[in-house]
Amino acid sequence: MVQLYDDERIDFLLAKENMRIIQSPSVFAFSLDAVLLADFTYVPKTRGKILDLCTGNGVIPLFLSTRSNVPITGVEIQERLYDMAVRNINLNQLGDQLHMIHGDLKDMPAYYGNDKFDLVTCNPPYFSTPESDRKNLNEHLAIARHEIHCTLDEVVQSCSKLAKSGGKVSMVHRPDRLIDIIESFRANKLEPKRMRLVYPKEGKEANILLIEGVRDGKPGLKILPPLYALTNEDEYTDEIREILYGE
Repeated sequence: MVQLYDDERIDFLLAKENMRIIQSPSVFAFSLDAVLLADFTYVPKTRGKILDLCTGNGVIPLFLSTRSNVPITGVEIQERLYDMAVRNINLNQLGDQLHMIHGDLKDMPAYYGNDKFDLVTCNPPYFSTPESDRKNLNEHLAIARHEIHCTLDEVVQSCSKLAKSGGKVSMVHRPDRLIDIIESFRANKLEPKRMRLVYPKEGKEANILLIEGVRDGKPGLKILPPLYALTNEDEYTDEIREILYGE
């Protein structure tokens, strides 16, 4: 049995896979964004390897392990979250496939050198660093949500350097950063190839952006159909239920 600390709890990650995950409301709990990124991204099935930056408690590597047999590595800068991710690997007995690194994503290109990945995923901080009086007082949540340790350009630069030529980079972000993301992708030799917008419900503005680029890819962007999270009765839509529960 794994050790739990403070307000940590064990939740079901995927009931159909009997997977569980350690979470904490005051430290880190995954959101729908991570689930959607794991579902959206291309995943090499039997050959290659995957790197997940800003991995948090390892939620995206856990999801991807159900779709692929290739080695998956997560990188997390916060020691407490890294420790949760390691315990989540042990909890689900995935130590043969999943591995965690406690480190800064900006250091990973030098760490790996010429060793490149078929897929790099990232659920980065979405918001610019606010004034100190507006920043989340919880350090763990502030680092996860705001660009305190890395900017968007730094995230994209690292993703690009870590992806092999022809390899894919998948990211979840906010729609209002779309132009910044596309400009940064192209400045770093990543060609946007697939994009999908997620809406809370029909008639509302999109609040989640899913985008995938190819290192040294040719121009040609596919915009996928919109994804609605909730019905007008505030129930999950059929597509979201399928993604979450396999129903």
